[in-house]
Amino acid sequence: MSQRAQWPELSEARDRPTIVSLHLFSQIAGKFAVALLPWRNHGWHIVLHLHPRGYRTEPLYGAGGPFELGFDLVGGSFVFADAAGVRRVKLRPMSVADFHGEVMALLAEAGRKVRIDRAPNEIEPAIPFEEDVEPRAWDPDSASRLLGALLQADRVMRLFRSGFIGKVSPVHFFWGSFDLAVTRFSGRRAPLHPGGIPNLPDDVTREAYSHEVSSAGFWPGGAGSPGGPFFYSYAYPAPSGFARAKAEPDAARFDDALGEFVLDYAVVRSAPDPDGALIAFLESTYRAAADLGGWDRPALECAIGRPGVPRKV
Repeated sequence: MSQRAQWPELSEARDRPTIVSLHLFSQIAGKFAVALLPWRNHGWHIVLHLHPRGYRTEPLYGAGGPFELGFDLVGGSFVFADAAGVRRVKLRPMSVADFHGEVMALLAEAGRKVRIDRAPNEIEPAIPFEEDVEPRAWDPDSASRLLGALLQADRVMRLFRSGFIGKVSPVHFFWGSFDLAVTRFSGRRAPLHPGGIPNLPDDVTREAYSHEVSSAGFWPGGAGSPGGPFFYSYAYPAPSGFARAKAEPDAARFDDALGEFVLDYAVVRSAPDPDGALIAFLESTYRAAADLGGWDRPALECAIGRPGVPRKV
């Protein structure tokens, strides 16, 4: 299979309704991590992690032992797994209220009664889960396309991540904003973030941006705002001149409304070398943030990783 053929086509008109459903459903799974796991720097404990069939939480430690929640986008189900076995909720056209009710009933049957916050984050309006009765779409083909795009983005972003020896996040999936992200850190403290992200406590935002970052990711679209899919890159705090920096490839642009560089997914997918186009975007926007921000690049960077070859020291 050619490299270009590995990147599935995503259509906002065809695929966004299912992506919106998954964004809203995924918030419910993420709330269990918030309720059960000790806070880790920058909220890294609450994220979701990709695997070949979908994405899932890390192990959740509660009364009755560890369990895991996730979405099997190949089989079309929400999955609860613990030492006793696996339980599922079939994904289908349904409301958020119906999905929430079935998930809570499943966990109660498994002996895992957990109180979670029942309103979504980073979405406006933030309708409580049990009150959101609007019918939501489900198309298995759209779910498969989303999974394929996420896995390709994850693969290349992991390669990009391997070229940084300083503090850097895993490549992980934030259910609040519904984006796959990787974040590099300069090592210096950042000014206090002003907050103001819709339906997200300012204390969470300020802890997430406690230190200077260059962050990049993939947003396939989601609830609350139209648009997507696209790749993005931003800096906090944004150094002087960042918005005017040259980003690669030529189709990359700075979006003033978002305050970040964006590159449409369709541009990457249609490029003669999709991996190279995405790496160029990630590297050029990182260099702009690091150079304009005065990062100690020689102390933070290393060669891109190779399978089976330890990094030279």
